[in-house]
Amino acid sequence: MSDQQKIAELEAQVRLLDEQLMQAQKLSSVGALASSITHEFNNILTTVINYAKMGIRHKDAKTRDKSFDRILAAGQRATKITTGMLAYARNTGDRFDPCELNKLLEDVMVLVQKDLQMHRIGVDETIEPGVWAKVNSSQIQQILINLIVNARQAMKEGGRLKLVIRDNPSEGWAEISVGDSGCGIPNDKLQKIFDPFFTTKKADARGQGGTGIGLSLCRRIIEAHKGRIRVESEVGKGTMFTLKLPRAESPAGLIDTSAA
Repeated sequence: MSDQQKIAELEAQVRLLDEQLMQAQKLSSVGALASSITHEFNNILTTVINYAKMGIRHKDAKTRDKSFDRILAAGQRATKITTGMLAYARNTGDRFDPCELNKLLEDVMVLVQKDLQMHRIGVDETIEPGVWAKVNSSQIQQILINLIVNARQAMKEGGRLKLVIRDNPSEGWAEISVGDSGCGIPNDKLQKIFDPFFTTKKADARGQGGTGIGLSLCRRIIEAHKGRIRVESEVGKGTMFTLKLPRAESPAGLIDTSAA
């Protein structure tokens, strides 16, 4: 085998390992949320079952209607969770389509809301309506979940998660930011956080810490979108990550019914 053939074979192996690593990271993110999502889903199903029984038992029309209203609300919540999980897990390859960032973030928040509540983390949103970007939606969801989980881990005693969506037409970007009020990152470490296998997370009592894979993959995904990722941090005050994604116009003929 010639040297060129050996090099080509090694490159093929590296690409395969890289793809497997990305998939493993995605599955790891889903696994980290699975426990809290399952707990919330069980609570929803309990509500559905209990109020269904009440609706069947009660003969009074008003009482029965209220019961079925609660059943409907709980069922709709369950549908949002499963829809969000399916959208996150769906493999769309390298396909990039116009996507409304507001809706994409809403789907992500359905998945992480309970986890944030359990850790006493509130959410502050500054969101411009109707901001569109040309993206692979499942990959951007992967990044947002990773950033939100990182932010939650930086706020060990609770805090505020900051979410910002803004349109930046003058520079051609649609921007989405995820920030926290946590411990912050020292400047010497801030320069390295996108390096593969570099992590600021210390090992816990079981010897488990960060892998240093998540943020390097985030940067790779954003670069594949021809976008940028920026980080600002101050020790003791928190960290803010900003994704700059190529803008997209809303699809022709789309009607905004939110104000109707």
